[in-house]
Amino acid sequence: DVYKRQLLHDDVVDESDLRRGNKTANAIYGNAAAVFVGDFMYSRAFQMMVGVDSMHVMRVLADATNIIAKGEVLQLLNCHNADVDIDDYLRVIRYKTAKLFEAAARLGGIVGGAAPEIEGRLAAFGMHLGTAFQLIDDVLDYSADEADTGKHLGDDLAEGKPTLPLIHVMQHGTPEQAALVRGAIEHGGRDDFAAVLAAIKDSGALAETMCYAEAEAKRAIEAISVLPPSNFKDALLQLSDFAVRRNH
Repeated sequence: DVYKRQLLHDDVVDESDLRRGNKTANAIYGNAAAVFVGDFMYSRAFQMMVGVDSMHVMRVLADATNIIAKGEVLQLLNCHNADVDIDDYLRVIRYKTAKLFEAAARLGGIVGGAAPEIEGRLAAFGMHLGTAFQLIDDVLDYSADEADTGKHLGDDLAEGKPTLPLIHVMQHGTPEQAALVRGAIEHGGRDDFAAVLAAIKDSGALAETMCYAEAEAKRAIEAISVLPPSNFKDALLQLSDFAVRRNH
């Protein structure tokens, strides 16, 4: 329910009309309905947490929802800001996206009665997995088939979001490419999408972002290396691979 709420509110904030090829709730029912349903899901999630009767569970999810909200605010502040650097951007995605992965993985350990060390390693796994997942989303926004992703290419650029591929062009592209991307971030929209896409490909920005994602996935795998062999561990390893190999 926490994740569903995040998707509903994200679509409202981003003014998105497509998700996975389907009309978003806000596109069908309006922003007010989407926000209220998201709020209901949040409150329902906490209602369910109380039923678990564990302060540890409550603390983890309360912290996660707070950090996620902080990440959403930081992302809004970063929109149309071409001075955002890699550290700034990674902070946003670790707060906004990876924190929920971290909480989910940590809660699996808590509910399963894992020792504190294992709980911490599961949390690290989730954080790195979530970071890799979001970095691949950044790549797909400039490289995927719209039929696979179910969303419009260039949505991030249209919203003025300085994601890692754009930051790479500004730092490592030609002066002309950097100026182009800077202007596109500051003004938003899709008018310069074709030229920006060419600059992204020419500068190697997608390959560099993939390298970041693969490094995060590797860190996720290393975090759970101490776990004994099991079907559950295999599933986590498969998730790490899927996060960076997916095309949607």
